[in-house]
Amino acid sequence: MPHRIVVLALDGLLPFELGIPQRIFGLSRGSEPHDRGHNLYEVVTCSVRPPGPIRTDADFTITVERGPETLATADTVVIPASYELGPVYTEGRLTDELAAAFAYIRPGTRMVSICTGSYVLAAAGYLDGRPATTHWSSADHFQQLFPEVRVDPDVLFIDDGDVLTSAGVAAGIDLCLHIVRRDHGTAVANDVARRTVVPPHRDGGQAQYIQRPVPETQFTTTTSARTWALGRLERPILLRDMAQQESMSVRTFTRRFREEVGVSPVQWLTRQRVERARHLLESTDLSIDQVARDAGFGTSTSLRQHLQAALGVSPTVYRRTFRAGKP
Repeated sequence: MPHRIVVLALDGLLPFELGIPQRIFGLSRGSEPHDRGHNLYEVVTCSVRPPGPIRTDADFTITVERGPETLATADTVVIPASYELGPVYTEGRLTDELAAAFAYIRPGTRMVSICTGSYVLAAAGYLDGRPATTHWSSADHFQQLFPEVRVDPDVLFIDDGDVLTSAGVAAGIDLCLHIVRRDHGTAVANDVARRTVVPPHRDGGQAQYIQRPVPETQFTTTTSARTWALGRLERPILLRDMAQQESMSVRTFTRRFREEVGVSPVQWLTRQRVERARHLLESTDLSIDQVARDAGFGTSTSLRQHLQAALGVSPTVYRRTFRAGKP
């Protein structure tokens, strides 16, 4: 049976964020012979009230056809942001409607929030003593309201096992793709990313925002250097080599790269090589030594160290886990 995702629609919701789970999970199809083309998730939406209209932050309402009892059927609950959280936002407590709705959720259900949906998880006690994130502009208020939560305002999302939180809007896409990758591997997640025309992977530890996310018009971008590097990840790549692709000095290239991408060239290269290694471990029978060479790490020891730092597992364990089809 497909994994059931129940999205909780609250008054004041952001329509874009409400649609993220349906788009990402709804496009996830099996890639193994036994489930090729089959839906891996079933996505449904419910309200804290009986079926009816839900206000949005736009100039229209939406009609939700399921009530809070639907939460009892969820394997994963997703809570998008809302601009009408009331006492959840001002006092850190659930409304009676929300408390009654949460009573339907079964123990062990995976809980996910997008943007300020984290306020609801925190008010319900799911984040006590745990790391979490939210939109950077709300982080200080969130921390003051919920001092028992370990808030990190500088990341795109946090995966704490059965509870996952993300920053705003696009970070919700990143988190949902991460969940697909965690559940079913890189190939399925990359297929969804291609079909939705979004980057297949942005690491959760990447900064939420940078001072100049769009370079000034007179700047030359670093796109050509990134494209060049991606075509030769298996070979040594020096910073000066990347800078030469853009006819820049190393210092200028490094500064502009960070302005555009949000991380240093070395950090970016390491992440791309980790992604290459993950793909090879999942989709091929190459030896660990060969995967290390093809991904640009050179040795299995280096691959092991980088994969352990990024994912907390060894290459052998990673391959066994995803080749078995389970996270």
